Amino acid sequence: MRAQAAESTACSTATTPEELAGHFAVRHRVFVVEQAIFAQSDRDGLDSVATTIHLVGSSGGRVVGAVRLYPVAEPSGHWVGDRLAVAPGFRIHQLGSDLVRLAVATARAHAGREMMAHIQVPNVRFFERLGWRIDGPAEVYHGRPHQPMAIDLTHRDG
Repeated sequence: MRAQAAESTACSTATTPEELAGHFAVRHRVFVVEQAIFAQSDRDGLDSVATTIHLVGSSGGRVVGAVRLYPVAEPSGHWVGDRLAVAPGFRIHQLGSDLVRLAVATARAHAGREMMAHIQVPNVRFFERLGWRIDGPAEVYHGRPHQPMAIDLTHRDG
């Protein structure tokens, strides 16, 4: 699957070792270096699960955005999206919204019925504009306030 962002960027599933390395590098830069949410690495066991999908946003042959998604066992048809990260110079190019849209479309294509995410509170409006809804009270997740949000994958407008 491919989704076109601004004319100089494109989003796709990471299929090569180089794209996957770029995916992890963007996440590291944003979550470890820039935001200091994780001390050493944001990678966890979910990154090596066969059903986890790593998406990338690229510009000029370089990975500058990332998001991962994976199905949860129960209830069936539910997916989680997380680790949305965009390099600082590309945050104004709608790359984040294109990555979220591709994640939603990818989960939908895998028979997903709903996708959930823990969203950093300052980013809630961004997700609401993309069709996501608040799904419970805010909570602390990785030491920061996050808002559980969800999107219905059974409707094409999400």
